[in-house]
Amino acid sequence: MLEIVVRTENGERHVRVSAEELAGLVRRIGGDGDRFLVVHRIPDLPDVFTQVWHEAGGDYTLEHRDGAADRHFQVMIDGSEAVIAEMTGWARQGAGRSTDLAWSLLDMGPLREVPPLDLDEGEREELEKRLREVLAGGYTDRAELAELAEEYLVTADRRPVSREQAAALADRMWLERVAEQAGWTGETDPERLTRAFAGLQEAGITARENFTCCRSCGQSEIGGEGGSDARGFVYFHSQCTDSAAAGHGLMLLYGGFDGSSETTAAIGHEVVAALEAAGLQADWGRDPDRAITVTPLEWRRRLVG
Repeated sequence: MLEIVVRTENGERHVRVSAEELAGLVRRIGGDGDRFLVVHRIPDLPDVFTQVWHEAGGDYTLEHRDGAADRHFQVMIDGSEAVIAEMTGWARQGAGRSTDLAWSLLDMGPLREVPPLDLDEGEREELEKRLREVLAGGYTDRAELAELAEEYLVTADRRPVSREQAAALADRMWLERVAEQAGWTGETDPERLTRAFAGLQEAGITARENFTCCRSCGQSEIGGEGGSDARGFVYFHSQCTDSAAAGHGLMLLYGGFDGSSETTAAIGHEVVAALEAAGLQADWGRDPDRAITVTPLEWRRRLVG
């Protein structure tokens, strides 16, 4: 798999696709509402991406940016196969990229200076604390983090953080977390959890991470997430994520779609077995009325973006 995220004009998000899947996405674009792809590496880094635009019958406009406005390049290409080769090479950080393309530097105009935040010490600490909590959870992306930074301190008569200030703050804190996670080695507990959830999903149990904001919303929406053959579900919501990131273990909510305690208990047994097979410990007690808690748990979820 390529360590990339692909976003499409029609709102799709594809994480860690194969070279063949990337090729299919490139060949697909050209119709209304599906004319471009934006690709970034994992983890996402500010102003590092490649993107392509194509309308049926025309050339492909391929761009890449390497971290600054004076490193933003464009080339026109006739045919999807050369685009696929170049984007795949970019995803592989250079392997297979062509030396024959006539890239031109795009003039992005002068950079706007972002004014410093006008916050008192308490506001700044409160805002940065919340952003670090969300970063520690590991499910956000840079755009969501910037939106949170812009909106978190808003009151009825005051918007103290502009969109540009929010983006700059979010990117700074994002890069701090990326640097921190660079020191992690091996499979982390959240990655073990993802592996367990993938197995449960394949076994007919709808498994969702960081799903909705709370238990009430989760219980009302989880039924719409599974296929017609789903036997049951397991999920945790964003408040559970915050608790896990703070070192308090992770609460999992589960059940059967037929509403019976027997099915719920059976789903619980399958969830615990999957967790243990992935190398995690679960505190449950075999009680279908009791949530499953994954503990002890070191919550180190690597950012994707």
